[in-house]
Parts: sequence; structure tokens; C-alpha cells
Amino acid sequence: MNRFIFFFICLIIFLLPLPLGSYRPWAILAIGVLISFTFLLHLFNSAIKNKQLLYPPLYSWPIFIALGVVVLVCTIQLFSISVDPFQTQQMLIKTWFMLLFCWLIFIYCNHSLRIKKLVYTVIFAGVFQALYASYLSLSPDIISPLFSYKHTDRAIGTFTYSNFLANYLALCLCLGIGVLISELKRSANDNTQSLAQTLRDWAGILLSSKIVLRVSLIIIIVALILTRSRMGNSAFFIALMVMSLLALFIYRQKPKAFKHLIISFFIIDLIIIGAIFDVEKVKQRISETSIHSETRDEVVRDSIPLILDKPLLGSGGGTFYTAFPAYQSEPFSGYYDNAHNDYIQFAVELGIPATLALGLLILYCLWLCIATMRQRKTALYQGVAFGCAVAIITMLLHSLVDYSLQAGANSMLFLAILCLAILTNKLPAPKTIKKRRNQAD
Repeated sequence: MNRFIFFFICLIIFLLPLPLGSYRPWAILAIGVLISFTFLLHLFNSAIKNKQLLYPPLYSWPIFIALGVVVLVCTIQLFSISVDPFQTQQMLIKTWFMLLFCWLIFIYCNHSLRIKKLVYTVIFAGVFQALYASYLSLSPDIISPLFSYKHTDRAIGTFTYSNFLANYLALCLCLGIGVLISELKRSANDNTQSLAQTLRDWAGILLSSKIVLRVSLIIIIVALILTRSRMGNSAFFIALMVMSLLALFIYRQKPKAFKHLIISFFIIDLIIIGAIFDVEKVKQRISETSIHSETRDEVVRDSIPLILDKPLLGSGGGTFYTAFPAYQSEPFSGYYDNAHNDYIQFAVELGIPATLALGLLILYCLWLCIATMRQRKTALYQGVAFGCAVAIITMLLHSLVDYSLQAGANSMLFLAILCLAILTNKLPAPKTIKKRRNQAD
């Protein structure tokens, strides 16, 4: 039963982006039904097994407090100030699904092997999305087999918006890089080994799972470039550069090939692969971006009075598109049903205190990732913590100009990353787990 529930957790992660990125209400409800079913299995498992934990460990409390604040605010809004109670109810239900999802992750991803399997599930989901999006993007005459969605010249995958796909792929890439780093050799004799030993090591890499993982990451990067997302690409590479430079100073037992691996991502992936798949189009979109042509800054400007009018509880969860038109000073190009800035949108809908609670949770998890890289000895935990840190910075940057957290697939994957950031810092080392099991036997 334990393994069966963990399988369902992995299945949920893989299925999250398939129903249009879980952005539509019916899609998040479908995923929520699967989460609820898995949670019921967990309750049944806890009832028949005395040793099975019912509640997540105490170190997980920051995530549940932050999500609990959102649940509390949405509940109050339903009975008082929400300008669209139906949308607030939808956000309340969605938050409950997220809470149950995190609950399951903390209980059933309770050792290093399951952490690794969970991360590989994310990578596998990312590769599937990358192959699917790349195939459709490079075959413009083909209509998406899933929901017959019409594709554009920008890769979109099973999502409704190319920037959602870009953000999702970037998060998958971050975790993939973290696992790849964890599998690098940490031998102290790498500088003195013979040429024959060096050749044997390279042959071992080519014949091992590392080369499959590296090729998988290249596939995901190809699709990320094909999204033509300006901030999706920029946020990922900026976050990778920042965390790589920081890791040089804080990483404990840094792998010898760490620098070469990171450099390869900028040379092989960004320059060579990017040239093949026309990264110039992304550069062109960035260079053509100007304050005069973009209206997202005006949306932010006009949203400030809305925040100041209702700073404590906001206008209601999911109500930005209902509340914003009354504060819009002039017509913009297009219709803004979202703020294109997650910070502003959360502040408008949930108020400043709830937004701060979510922000503090993210910063706390980022701090835990850095602490794990500096203090822990387990290679897997260090590597996954590095990937989580890059993912968090990527999301912080991307959220400045987009609303990726409004898509269920992206927000739930990001919550899974926050859970991994806590787990890699708090779980005991694999040897300690084995020793405890032997003592129990």
C-alpha cells in the first residue's frame, strides 16, 4: 500500500500538465479528485497500520501554515468581501488540493531513494512535454491530439500558454541539473589519476545513466528555446548562473567536474543547441521589448490603488479580472484577465499579509537549500537542493512579468520543489536510515 500510494503521487506529477496545464477549473478539479482519492488511500493505510504516520513531520509546518493562511483568507472572503464568490470558492478548493498534495509528499517521500524517484518522475514529465511540444512546433500542420488545441509558432505543449510551458520546463530542468550534479564523482584523486583511468571514467559516463539524463536535459532545453519565451529563458539561465557562482563558495565537497558541467550548459545548450533551434528569435523578442510597446507595467501601476484599498484581505481569491477593470485608467492592448505579475496578483486577490506569508515560505525554502549545500554530506541531497534553489530563483524572476503560478501544473510542481527543499535539509542521511532499519529488524 505504501508503494502504491507513492506510485499515485508520481502519477499525479506526470499527469498535472496534460489537461491544459491544469489551468482550467475542470482540469484542476480532475487532478484534485485523483489527489483526494490518493489521500483517502493514505487514511486507510494509516488506519490499518499502526506504524504508518497519519500527519506529516513537524519540520513541514512552514508550508502548511502558509497554505493555511490562504485557506483562512479565502474562507473569510467568501462570507464578506469577495467581488466574485464563485472564483474565490474555486481558489479555496484548489488550495485544499495543494495542501493534501504536500501532505502526501512529506509522508511518502521519506528517504533518499524516493526523493530520487520523485525527481526522475518530474524529469520524465518534462521530457514528454518537451518532445510533444517540439514535435507540434516543428510540424505546424498537425493539430494537438490532446483536446485538438491549435498551436502557434511558439511551442505550447499541452498548456494553454507558451510561457506556462516555458516556466514548467525550466523547473524540470533545474531539478534535472541537480540530480546530474549529485551523480558526479567526488573523488579526491581526480587530479592525479592516469590517462587510462580518465578514459575509463569517461567511458563509464557514456555507458551510464548520466548520458541519458544529459540528453534528456538537452531535449528539454530545445523545447524551452522553442517557446520563444523571453523571461522563461532568461530567468532560467540567470538563476543557473547566480546559483552556480554562489555554489563555488558554499558547496560542501563540490564535485571536480562541477565547473565543466555548468559551463557546458552555457556553451553546448545555449550557444550550440540554441543556434540550431534558432535562439536568435528569443534574442530578437528580448531586444524588441520596450517600455512603450509593453503594457504590463501599466497594469502593475493601475493595480497599486486596488491593493491599497483592500490591503488586508484583498478583493477575493481568483477575482483579479473582475476587480481590475474598475481601476484601469485607460484601455490597454488586449484583455488582462491576469496581472502578468504574480506578486501583484496575489496582493490584489489575497491581501498583503497572505502574500507576505507565501513570500516568506519561498525565502525560507531557498535558505534551507543553501544550508543543505553547505552543511550536508549526502550527494543526492546536495544536488537536489542546488536544483531546488535554481528553480526557486527562476520562479521569483519569472513571476515579475508573468502569472505562471496561476496554472495548476506549475504551482503544484513548484510546491513539490518547496517540499523537496525542506526534505533534503531535514531527512536523515541514507546510512542512518539503513542503520535504523537493521536495529528494528
